[in-house]
Amino acid sequence: MSRVRTGLATAGAAALCAAVTAVAAGAAPGAAYAAGPGEGSAYRTGPDSRRIEGGANQAVGPTLELGRFYEDTLAPAQERFYQVVLDDRSSVYVTAVARPGQQSKVAYGDGLEAILLDTKGNSCSTPDGVSFGSEQARPLADAAVRRLEEDGKCQQAGPYYVKLTRTSAKDSDPAPWPVELHMIREPKLSGSNAPQTAPSAWPSAPVTQPSDQRVVRPGGTGFNDARALETGVWGDTVQPGQTRFYRIPVDWGQQLSIGTELTGGKLTQASGYAGNGLVTEVYSPARLMIAAVDESYNGKQAQAAVGPLAPVAYENRYADAREVRPVRTAGWYYLAVTVDKKVGEFTAQDVPLQLTLRVKVTGTAVPGPAYAESLSAAGFGVGGDDRAAAREGLTAPEAADAADTRSTMTVVAAAGFGTGTLLLLALGGWMLLGRRSATSG
Repeated sequence: MSRVRTGLATAGAAALCAAVTAVAAGAAPGAAYAAGPGEGSAYRTGPDSRRIEGGANQAVGPTLELGRFYEDTLAPAQERFYQVVLDDRSSVYVTAVARPGQQSKVAYGDGLEAILLDTKGNSCSTPDGVSFGSEQARPLADAAVRRLEEDGKCQQAGPYYVKLTRTSAKDSDPAPWPVELHMIREPKLSGSNAPQTAPSAWPSAPVTQPSDQRVVRPGGTGFNDARALETGVWGDTVQPGQTRFYRIPVDWGQQLSIGTELTGGKLTQASGYAGNGLVTEVYSPARLMIAAVDESYNGKQAQAAVGPLAPVAYENRYADAREVRPVRTAGWYYLAVTVDKKVGEFTAQDVPLQLTLRVKVTGTAVPGPAYAESLSAAGFGVGGDDRAAAREGLTAPEAADAADTRSTMTVVAAAGFGTGTLLLLALGGWMLLGRRSATSG
């Protein structure tokens, strides 16, 4: 019997150690959070990124697989081609994130365009393209889109091509830009009553910005490690030339408003001025740019406001306004804030600039349209885990770690319950045997 009890005690200790380990793993994101991820570090690419080289034409372009991350480069005036195989049951977004170095020389019109082509070379949607709009290099995203609709273009299943083009002025930095590629799909709606008409009007009056106590939440290096925020006032520190990324869950029917403020710093001369000192950009869950606002900075204070955006609605995809079309699905909306490198010409490097973010999500969440498949499984939508991540300020990798920790704790709890039950049974048997021995004696 002593061996049985020792074994059970060992199993209980092992379960306790596993629980402690899981709790420690759950605390790890907090440690990374306090360290301020993203500060002075390179763009964090998607998990298991694969290095590829786009083709010079459609015939030699490599194939992109759904859900995978890829890394390529794009030189000035260069075109890169990739092949994708699409079904006839979903809208598809192939996102491209260009990442020139912070100190790279760029012009206002320099930028990136991603477009989807059929096998005849026809465009599947109207290309918008994105450009810097200033002389500050920073991550810039665009997406090639196949929108599922009745009697639309590119609705058949089969092969298609993604074409990436970089626009650069002749005196811009000729170094190739690293580019991240990622394909996601939005399932079709169930039934045949999908909305086909864009909303004619929506509430657009400015909202009162939150005035809560400022809470520090360090931003990420890009879309993949953007820091989660919810309604409130958030703080960060930032260096000239740096871009910080954040993400906010916005559900169906809700509207997002954002205010950004740049203060602090220390002038190294009598005065200074950067015409595009503070750049605020907002992207959709599919990484389609919604809005971009530039404000000047004189070493004292700059403020920019974005929104309220249109309420999240499926039918926004049919709108004529470019700032409404991307607000087409619930999910994580991204905020990118950049401080122009010119600010470093008149501020001290040893005194960090202070960034304040006033985030407000208004409106009551409403049921979304009925999709034929799970929307959250496709990377869209807002669920309980997303709201929890926003409350706790987790990045996507930290949220994934937290989910793994919860799964481990569930296993540990189940194992602990089983061990406890076995221990009680063993003790009961030991006592019964003891009684029988005493009776026979």
